Amino acid sequence: MSVHVQNTRMTTARLRQMKATGEKIAMLTSYDFTLASLVDEAGVEMILVGDSASNVVCGNQYTLPITVEEMIFLTKGVVRAAKHALVVCDMPFGSYQVSEEEAVRNAVKILKESGCDAVKIEGGEEVLPAISHMIRIGVPVMGHLGLTPQSVNQFGGYGLRAKEEAEAEKLLHDAQLLDQAGCFAITLEKIPAALAEKVTKAVSCPVIGIGAGNACDGQVLVLHDMLGLNQGFKPKFLRHFASLAEEVKTAVSSYVEAVKDSSFPSAEESY
Repeated sequence: MSVHVQNTRMTTARLRQMKATGEKIAMLTSYDFTLASLVDEAGVEMILVGDSASNVVCGNQYTLPITVEEMIFLTKGVVRAAKHALVVCDMPFGSYQVSEEEAVRNAVKILKESGCDAVKIEGGEEVLPAISHMIRIGVPVMGHLGLTPQSVNQFGGYGLRAKEEAEAEKLLHDAQLLDQAGCFAITLEKIPAALAEKVTKAVSCPVIGIGAGNACDGQVLVLHDMLGLNQGFKPKFLRHFASLAEEVKTAVSSYVEAVKDSSFPSAEESY
């Protein structure tokens, strides 16, 4: 089945139109030019340069260590690759929590130096002043509620969020605040599907889910996870659309064998 790819770049206005007409939005992470080119060509509407690069690219246990400069470096390559998709860059831990002024300065730095279309920020009412300021000066912001990986040490793990009524009510309230502030979209991560559906209906901006059921306006997954490259991560919400880890290992083993037995390069592959 072929996917129709738009001839023009995706915009935040077009995303809102998709929500209004019920057209689902596909989003994936990507961290480099080569894979982002393939993701873009395949037809996703949004590419997220996630701070999950801290795990996937750098091998850290958490997202916390990655810096603004590292996120900008990765995002530059993705921006060069994306001909159609809207590119969103995660603002990493520590880049927006210290003060409103510093948050806005870092958001502007990321947009100017990486060339991305928007930034994504974890949190609700607590970071609303910074988000509102960014939006007022022209920085498109995507919110992120539910399981917010930058708060893993505070939460004590990566478990399901908003199971209890009080946290669910706060999440809904936060989503409405983000929507009213002008966020062009909101990510909901690892929350009950019924709550995600309620939030999606309660806000005017598109809601993108990950582990939040199929009533959201769209979905996002980490590319390396859905391709089956990350063998150690198998949460309930993840579907493997390929099993590339075994294919990569088989290919590399064949290469090693060909080098060892001198069958590579062959005469035809030599000058």
